[in-house]
Amino acid sequence: MGPSQSQEKPRIVVGVDGSAMSVAALRWAARIAPALDATITAVAAWHFPVDTGFGWSTPPDWDPEAGAREVLKEALTAAFGDKPPHGLTQRTVMGHAAYVLIEESRSAQMLVVGSRGHGGFAGLLLGSVSSACAEHAQCPVMVVHGADPQDGAPS
Repeated sequence: MGPSQSQEKPRIVVGVDGSAMSVAALRWAARIAPALDATITAVAAWHFPVDTGFGWSTPPDWDPEAGAREVLKEALTAAFGDKPPHGLTQRTVMGHAAYVLIEESRSAQMLVVGSRGHGGFAGLLLGSVSSACAEHAQCPVMVVHGADPQDGAPS
């Protein structure tokens, strides 16, 4: 391996927002990771909402990063129980989800996202985050549409 090559394992980045689709994305990543000899990095993005000027404000003790950590923890527990895949890491990153995941894709072997998360209109087939990732990511993108690998996916 030359000096410009990294000795780190490739990684699969998974966008996590706590939705059922993001839990399924985590499970798919765990199924794919051994074939790619990759680790998994679960990423939850957070940001402060924009002040709309309509008198709504955030509570002074609100901590969106702590909320993102809790969402990530709950999604990982839902996906894997007490047996997470070997080498799984987790990150919370400040920023809008699409931007954060596109940036994370720069150093990833693959990006896995759910087709729809907690945002947008429920009737859309592809959410704005997954659509932006599919269009702009710097690695292959898998968009999970609900088929859970533990619910009848081919082995």
